[in-house]
Amino acid sequence: MLIILAIGAFTATYLGGFFAIKSKDKLHLILGFSAGAVIAVAFFDLIPEALELGGAYFDASTIMSFTALGFIVFMLLDRFVILHSHTSDDEHNHGTKKRGILGAGSLSIHSFLDGVAVGLAFQISPAVGAIVAVAVLVHNFSDGINTVNVILKNGGTKRDAFKWLFIDAIAPVLGIFSTLFFSVPEQFLAVMLAMFAGFFLYIGASDLLPESHHAHPTLWTSVATVLGVAVLYTAIKLVGV
Repeated sequence: MLIILAIGAFTATYLGGFFAIKSKDKLHLILGFSAGAVIAVAFFDLIPEALELGGAYFDASTIMSFTALGFIVFMLLDRFVILHSHTSDDEHNHGTKKRGILGAGSLSIHSFLDGVAVGLAFQISPAVGAIVAVAVLVHNFSDGINTVNVILKNGGTKRDAFKWLFIDAIAPVLGIFSTLFFSVPEQFLAVMLAMFAGFFLYIGASDLLPESHHAHPTLWTSVATVLGVAVLYTAIKLVGV
């Protein structure tokens, strides 16, 4: 069963990224959709999961503080660790590529944790594992789109995008099989989920969303963003039924 889920996770992620690369002329719409999807995942999936997993160990305000911490950490990494130089185009592009790598790396780590969540859920029961697996597969397609978009919009080449797409696609596979060898305390997983929600809120609101509106009509990109939120919200709610 885990092998089938691993193949499904890899395929869903790769198909999402392949779609983003082949539809580059509509990238601003895909970026708008991705912004909505990333924000929706944070609000409607990661934060609720963190609150549920960590409810026995932390109060809600503490868990939300971890989300705020994740947002601040990613902001500081973006502004001070990944230096944006404006003295020359080459230096600026180099800094922008670093930003893309940070974003894609964060998405890949999240995909790995998705795989871990699937594996640990199956350790609890097959029913819980199946529900979590469906949620992860739904998100994998969006993750593939988001990973490619983060690389391409920050000056990366298609080769760079495919490289990071492969990393993001293989990450949940490694996460699933890693749980055969270890277990993660619920409170630690809750903290990680909360912090990644903060990462995603920053990526969506401060990175993907502004870029989707740059030099493009705001009406259709706004529609795409709302659609991204609606699609992910609906999928997550259907999985939770």
